[in-house]
Amino acid sequence: MKTTTEPSSILMEKTEIPKHKNALEEKYEQQDKKVKDSETESYERLKTKESNKLPRPTGWRLLVLPFRMPEKTKGGIFLAQDAVERQQVASTCGLVLEMGPHCYDKEKFPEGPWCKKGDWVIFAKYAGSRIQIDGGEVRLLNDDEVLANIDDPEDILHQY
Repeated sequence: MKTTTEPSSILMEKTEIPKHKNALEEKYEQQDKKVKDSETESYERLKTKESNKLPRPTGWRLLVLPFRMPEKTKGGIFLAQDAVERQQVASTCGLVLEMGPHCYDKEKFPEGPWCKKGDWVIFAKYAGSRIQIDGGEVRLLNDDEVLANIDDPEDILHQY
């Protein structure tokens, strides 16, 4: 019994990625895409046909849609409804839906606005007024309650 192994085959075995790992990565990428698509769809729905149902901010107020936490982890574990609700309440990120007519006036904010419609922002945990709507809640914030802008709310660790 003579076994010979060529160095190239040994190298190939070490660098080859198992097929099941690729399948799992593809599955998670598809789930992430579905979540982002549903967020975009919700935002578009709020902008178009249901925008007349939303409160219109007056004065220096912003209408913000808080970030909704996913109900399923990347590993496929479903979170309890109570945990999701606690995360939602503790969420400090939101999407700016509308801005009042006096938001970021030149006198109070000479450098210009801190955010614009469609931006993701961070605000204090108890900031603003919570308004219940069909499917969740929105918040009315004062323009000076915006703490920062972010690109992706999933980059922020949410407490619960």
